[in-house]
Amino acid sequence: MTSNKLLFCVRLVGVFIIMLIGALPVNAQFLRTSYFMEGTHYRQQLNPALTPTKGYFNLPVIGAMNATVSSTSLGYQDIIDIIDDGDDFYTNPDFLGRLKDNNKLNVNFSTEILSAGWYSGKNFWSFNVGLRTDIGANLTKSMFSFLNEIETFEDQWRNSAYDISGQRLNIQAYTEVGLGLSRQINNRLTVGGRVKVLLGIGNMDLKLSRVAMSAKLPTDQRINQLQDVNYLMSNYNTPGKIEQLKNEFDAYHANLVVGATLESSFKGLNLVEEEGQDYISDFEFESKDLGIAGYGFGIDLGASYKIWDNLTVSASVLDLGFISWSKNATKIASANSSGIDIKGSTYTNMINVNDPTTILGAVNQLQSDANGYMDRVTSGDVLDYEMLQLRTEEASESRKSRLASTLVLGAEYGFFNNKLGLGVLSTTRFVQPDALTEITLSANYRPKSWFNVALSYSAIQSAGKSFGLGLKLGPLFVGTDYMFLGKNSNAVNGFVGISIPLGGKKSNKEG
Repeated sequence: MTSNKLLFCVRLVGVFIIMLIGALPVNAQFLRTSYFMEGTHYRQQLNPALTPTKGYFNLPVIGAMNATVSSTSLGYQDIIDIIDDGDDFYTNPDFLGRLKDNNKLNVNFSTEILSAGWYSGKNFWSFNVGLRTDIGANLTKSMFSFLNEIETFEDQWRNSAYDISGQRLNIQAYTEVGLGLSRQINNRLTVGGRVKVLLGIGNMDLKLSRVAMSAKLPTDQRINQLQDVNYLMSNYNTPGKIEQLKNEFDAYHANLVVGATLESSFKGLNLVEEEGQDYISDFEFESKDLGIAGYGFGIDLGASYKIWDNLTVSASVLDLGFISWSKNATKIASANSSGIDIKGSTYTNMINVNDPTTILGAVNQLQSDANGYMDRVTSGDVLDYEMLQLRTEEASESRKSRLASTLVLGAEYGFFNNKLGLGVLSTTRFVQPDALTEITLSANYRPKSWFNVALSYSAIQSAGKSFGLGLKLGPLFVGTDYMFLGKNSNAVNGFVGISIPLGGKKSNKEG
C-alpha cells in the first residue's frame, strides 16, 4: 500500500483551488467587518442599500479581493497538510483527536475584475464584473480512522468493518455582470437592489452516499496451510473433519457496497476510462478548452431604516438565483452496485465431504477472491477510482444549480454625532453541504469619509478564537473577519481593495 492516501474528494478540492484560483484557499465575496463602515463602498456587497459617502472606481482585479478558508474542526495547517498530501497526516493521534464525526470545509473566492459606483441625485448606481467561487466539502471521521488503521495495522482489512459514507464535495465557479441601484426614499428609509447576469465557469457535485465494507477472511498463513496437499490429507481425511472445515469456510465473508454520484459541468474536464475498463480511471483538465459552461441570473435586495436618529436597522438577501448548465458541458457518473459480495457458502459448496482433494480448489478460489477484495479496498488512494468504479453515462438534459444565497440582518447605534457606532450583524450563507451562520459584533470609528476603522468579533466560525479589523485610509482598504492567530486557526481570511473616489458626495436632501 503506497503512502499517498490522499482522499479522492480532498484531492479534487486541491486541484480545483489551483485551477480556479491559482493561489492559497480563499472565502466569500463580502467582509462582515466592513458592514457598518460608512466611508467604504465594500459594504454594498452585503447590502445594496448601504450606499457609501462618495462614488468610486475600483482598480481592475485588485480593487476588491477577498480570501478565506474555514472548517468546523480542522485548523488551517491541517487543511494545508491534507491538500498537500503531507507525510501520513492521518496517523497523527492529535489530528484524529481534533476531528468531529462530520467535518465541514468551506473555501470560497471572489474578486472584482471591474467595478464602479456613482451618485445621480438620490440614486446610487453601481456596476461590476466579478469572479465568484464556492467550494464546500464534508469529510467524516470514520474515513480518517479507516485511513489510519489500514495504513498502520497490517492485514487489518481481513477482519474489519468500516462505514465511510457521507463524503461530499461541491464546487461552483462563475463570472457575474451586475447592475445595482439604491435610492433614499426619505431621510429614514433607503432601499437597494442589484441584478446579475451569470456566466458559468463550472459546477461539480460529488456525493459518496454509501461506502461500506466488512470482512472476515483467513490469513495468508492459513491459506498456505490449506494449499499444502500433505497437510490436507493428514488432517482432513474423514467426512467429519471435512465437515468441520466447511463450517470454518462458511463463516468467511467480504462485502463492499458503493453508492456514489458525480455530476460535473466543466468545459475542459474529461473523465478518462482506461482501455478494457468501463469505469473512470482518471480525470484530465485541458485549460485550453475552458469556456462558458452555463448561463444564469441572480438578484440582491436590501433595505436600511432609521428607527431613531441614532438607531439603524437593515436587512438584505443576496444571490437569489441559479445557473443552468449546458447539456454538452455536463458529464455524469454513478456507482450503485453491490461492489463485492464474497460468501463462505460459495466455497463450502465446492467441497465434497467424501473427496479431500476438492478442498484445494475451494481454497484457491477463496484466495483469488480475497486478493481481489484486498486490491479494491487497499490500493493506492483510499477513495480512489478502483474502489468507487464510477461509470459514465450520457447527460439527457441540462442541469441547474442554485447560488449560495445569504440572509443578512444588522442593527447599529451611533454615538458622538454618528462618528462612533456599535453594531451587531447576523449572516446566514446557504452554502453546500450545510449553511454557515455567523454573529458579528463590531465597533466602528468613522471621523472622515477617507478614514474609517473597525474592530469586530465573530463568534461562531472561528470557535470564538479570533477577531476582525478593518481600515480605510484614502483609496486603500484592508480588512479581516478572522485574524490569523496560528497554524490551527479554524477560520482565516483577508480582504484588500484599492479604489479611486468618483463624483460628488451623497445627497442628504429629503424627497
